[in-house]
Amino acid sequence: MKKVLITAMAKARYDELSARYENPIEHTCDVAIGQQWVSVDGQRPEGMCESAWGSMEPFVAELARGGGNFFDGWMRNPNSAMISCNDGFRPVSFYIETIEDTPLA
Repeated sequence: MKKVLITAMAKARYDELSARYENPIEHTCDVAIGQQWVSVDGQRPEGMCESAWGSMEPFVAELARGGGNFFDGWMRNPNSAMISCNDGFRPVSFYIETIEDTPLA
């Protein structure tokens, strides 16, 4: 299987939507731009937000198995994807890409 590097690339914030629809919360996303994780064997890396992982897991799993080329040429690098977490108020975009082959067990 291949290891997959996950890099936080961008964060957005929609305060007008939060003010209109969200209940006040004290703690929001801790992800920093440039922060990285490595998925081994298609598993969620330690410290990776569970909600963000839910959005990217199918893509990471496919890349780990050697697949890619999502949506017939969507990405310049066919062994990658740009995936955003599912927080509609504070989405974070993650670039995921294979980084190496590991021996199959």
